[in-house]
Parts: sequence; structure tokens; C-alpha cells
Amino acid sequence: MTATAQDRETPPAGDPLFGTGLRPGAGFDQHDWVQLRTSFWTVLRELPRLVGLTARLGWRADRAGLVTVVLAEVLVGAGTAFGLLAANQVLVRLLAGGPTPERVTDAVPALLLVLAAAALSSVARYLAHTAGGRLGPRVDRLAYAELLERAARVELATIEESGFHNLMGSARRGAMSARQLTIGVVALLNALIGLLAVAGVLGVLHPVLLVLLVAAVLPRGWGAVRSARARFASIRGWMEVSRRLDLLAGLLVDRGTAEEIRAHDVGPFLLGHHRRLAITAEAEQARLARAEARVALLAAALAGLATAGAYSLLGGLLMAGVVPLAAAGTAVLAITTGTGKLGALVDGVNQLYEHGLFVLDWQRACVECDRHAMRTGTEPVSPRPALITARAARFSYPGASRPALDGVDLTLRGGEVVALVGENGSGKTTLARILTGLYLPTEGAVCWDGVRIERLRRADVFDRVALVSQEFVQWPFTARVNVVIGRASAGPDAGRLAAASAACGADELVACLPAGWDSLLAREFWGGTSLSGGQWQRIALARAWFRDAPIVVFDEPTSALDARAEAAAFDRVADLAGRGRAVLLISHRLASVRRADRIHVLSRGKVIEHGSHDELMAHGGEYATTYRLQAARYA
Repeated sequence: MTATAQDRETPPAGDPLFGTGLRPGAGFDQHDWVQLRTSFWTVLRELPRLVGLTARLGWRADRAGLVTVVLAEVLVGAGTAFGLLAANQVLVRLLAGGPTPERVTDAVPALLLVLAAAALSSVARYLAHTAGGRLGPRVDRLAYAELLERAARVELATIEESGFHNLMGSARRGAMSARQLTIGVVALLNALIGLLAVAGVLGVLHPVLLVLLVAAVLPRGWGAVRSARARFASIRGWMEVSRRLDLLAGLLVDRGTAEEIRAHDVGPFLLGHHRRLAITAEAEQARLARAEARVALLAAALAGLATAGAYSLLGGLLMAGVVPLAAAGTAVLAITTGTGKLGALVDGVNQLYEHGLFVLDWQRACVECDRHAMRTGTEPVSPRPALITARAARFSYPGASRPALDGVDLTLRGGEVVALVGENGSGKTTLARILTGLYLPTEGAVCWDGVRIERLRRADVFDRVALVSQEFVQWPFTARVNVVIGRASAGPDAGRLAAASAACGADELVACLPAGWDSLLAREFWGGTSLSGGQWQRIALARAWFRDAPIVVFDEPTSALDARAEAAAFDRVADLAGRGRAVLLISHRLASVRRADRIHVLSRGKVIEHGSHDELMAHGGEYATTYRLQAARYA
């Protein structure tokens, strides 16, 4: 059975392990089925837009390279046309009356012109290939750099949206496809100019020969489209099963799953399904190969019939004296050249369309990044802000049914420790983010020293904040870089690094590493080493100390530390406040926050209690109840 759009419009479904399949959700598979759902004529209608986008990218990346490629391809087409006309003159001389030596002698000038046309085409192809080899990587680099530069400036709330995340995934593939799109447009230009050159030559020789070209080319074009779609279906059908096989193979050898695979004896189960899918993959590839072969055979049969008809018509025209014998010989050469160019044209259009859709996503993502770029004011921020306030602050995530923060009031002063407590989802991390400028409030106001945060320079705001989040980044760099990246502009200051690491016990950890500060903290690479959760947390705390910012946010900073290290860490948190810094502390361990100057208890986006530890315990509300529960558990 022939592989058609109906056969392969959706991936195989109903797998006992994967259900409806494994199509990536980050955008990398977004357009992979488009060629099976779109007609060739629809693709042709989109081509001008794609070619225009490619030309603009190429012009910005390498103007000289783009101009060289276009001129070289025009020369290749001209060489093709010139060569066919010269070949016609050779045939005219060879088929003329008279002795054979004289006919050969008369044909030598035309033969030299054929050789000159071939040389011109070869040089032009060399120039096109060289310039294209330089142009493609530059377009690739330009597209990726522009996307990343814009993405780095997008509001955090936008980055966290799933729709924007999917678009960025597709756009990243689009940035990588920009090079393929450029190569595809060059190949398309080559095929199109060659086809036009052939048509022009036949039109010059005799208008009737154009009919022969069309008669021979159209069936081949239909066959090329069908073959291209069948090849694409084969690839897609195989990739869906291959993706499942790769996932199972990865699970069987992955370090993260190794413990449970052995403890629960999962290995035979996974191996059985891998064997089942491997057999399925073999059968699928064989079936699709047969389908592709049938399409190719049908296309070849139709093309053969069309060619036979065209040559029969050409023979009739010869017998009727409508077309000279030399022109007929040239027509045969031209039709052969034209059909080859047409096949390249059809393949190029199909591939160009798929790559082009991803590049259009790249373009759309760049526009969306600009539209959602971080808003910033112009007023400078004090080097050491003394007062941060939130007044009736509200914040809603896009598409959420209720606000994450709902009318919150809070004051944070330099030299104080303010703690946020509450159940998961109560709004603690969201409140920390709007206080430090990572989010802007949707209603109400957040002010630094009396100035609304929207009026301040966002870069200055971020510069004044050090953050130790619950899900801090474990950079796959050396131990030194993992700390100094907290203030990369300061460079690897040895004295500052020593003080920051000593403040949270990271110096003792680094002393035990195989290469000290130069140890690579990424075991997946050769020579790398791995850290435990508590060890990583010390590195993250050292990073915050190295940053040396006047406002410090600790979001569950000691969850992976042992009791002694945790106590020492909170002693140093209090020490930070004693040095004039404002400290915002988020923790579920209420014993850790009892020394805070003020504690705010959040529930469903609202502050339901606030005060010191003693005041809240005397109040006997939610904080006191939870504190006693935790204390009883330890008792």
C-alpha cells in the first residue's frame, strides 16, 4: 500500500508504554508532519515569503557572499543555455552536407564554445559553492545570536509560560534551520535558472520544442512530488519508533535510573519492550521501503511513457520537416537537462518549505521576545537601598484562575531579616520575585526607597540582589566558576573567593576535591566530579556571599544541609543583616526563622499573620499551630 498523507498524518498510537506517542513538546517536532498535510501548490505560494526572509538574513550576515552566490548561479544558468546553443551549432555542422573531415573541422569552433560554456559553469559552481559555504554558517550564527540576545531580555513571567516555551523550542530549531534554508534557496535558484535556461534555448530553436519539454517534464514533476512525500513519510514513520527505542536504551544505561532498575528488577521489563519495538521498527522500515519503491516505479513508468510520447512527437516533427535534425538532437539534450533540474527543484521546494516554517517561527519568536522584553525605567538605584515596600501588591500568572498574590503589604529594611512562611503554593516565592524586580506587580506598588520599581533601571535593581533559590543552578563548570559566576564582572578575585567560601563552609568542601577550585563539577564529562545535595548547597551559598549584594534572598537555602551546617548557615544569615544588608528568608522549617525580625505567614496569596516569633506564638494562630506541630515531631 502506498504511503499517503492519510496513512501518516499522525504518528503511530496505542503503544502499551507510551500511549499516543512521543512527540516532543518543546517545538522541535512542530512542523515535522507539515509536508504530508500540505499540497505542493500551497508550498509554492509560500515560497516568495520564505525566499524574501532568506535574502534579508543573508544580506545582513554576508552581503558580499550573498551577491556572489546569486551572480554565480546566474552564470551557471547562462553557461547551461550557452552550452546548449553551442551544442546545437556543433550538431548543425556535423549533420551538414559534404565530406566528413570538413564537417568536423567546421564544428571545431562550436565545440570550443561548448567547452568554454562548461568551463564557465564549473568556475561559477566553484564560486557559488565557496561563497555559499561561507554564507550558510554566518546566517546560522546571526540567527541564533539574535534569538538568544532577545530571549535573555524577556520578562521572567513570559519565559515561564508553556506557550512561549514551546515557541522558543521551535524557534531554536528555526535558528539552526536558517542555514539549511539558505542552502535550499541557493539550490532552488540553481534549479530554477537551469530550467529557465533550457526553456529559453528550446524556445529559440523552435516554439514547438517547448511543448515537448512540458510533456516530458510534468509527469516527472508529479513523480518527484510523490516520491519526496513518500520518502518523508518513511523517515517520519521510522523516527517515531526510533525515538521510543532511544528513550528505552537511555533509561537502561542512565545513572539516574540505575538504582531503581536494579532494586525493582525493571531491566527485563524494559528489555522486552525494547525488543518488541526493535522488531516493529524493522517491519516498519521494510514496509515503507516497499511503499516508496512502488511510488518510484509508478513515477518512473509515467515519466517513461511521457518521454516516449515526447520523443515520438519529436520524430513526427522531424519527418514532417518542422524541426531540423540538429535542433532535435539539442532538444533531447535540453529535455534530459530540464528533467534533472525539475527533480532538484521539487526536492528543494519540499525541503525548503519545512525548514522555512521553522525559520518563520524564529522570526515570530524574535518579535515576541521584543514585545515581552523586560520593561525598565530610567531612574538610578541607590547603591544600598534602605527600604523596600509592597503596598496592596497583586500578581497573576497568565491564564491562572486566581492571583498568586492578592493585596500583599510588606516592608523590608536594611539590617533586618524578614521571613516568609506558608504552605506550598501560598505565594512566598512569587512575593520574593516582585520585591526584587524579577516580576512586576500586576496591581498595587513595589517601591525601593519610595520610588516605584517600574521607574527604576531594572539592571540596577538586579545588581543589588543576591539570590539563593530552592532550585539553584548547578553549573557544569569548575568549582571556582560556580562561585564567581555570582558576580562574574568581579573576576576570580582570590581574596573575595576565600572569604565567601569560608562564610558557608565551602572552603572545606573544595579542599577535598581532586583538583581543588579547578575541579569540574560535572561527572558526566571526563575528569568531572559529582557533589551531594548538601555540598551543592554550600557552593550556592558561597555564590551568594561572593555576589556581596545589599539585598539577599534565601529561598529554602539549607534544605539539603545537615543540622550543624544549617545552624551555622543561619548564624551567618543573621550576620549579614548585622552588616546592614536586607535579608528575605523563605523556609518551611519554622525553627530556622524564629530569629527573624518579622515573620509573614502567607496563605493563598494573602498575608494572614505577621509579627515576631514571640508575637505570633502569643497570637496562637496558624504560625503557632504549625510551629508546635513541627516541634512535637522533633520531640
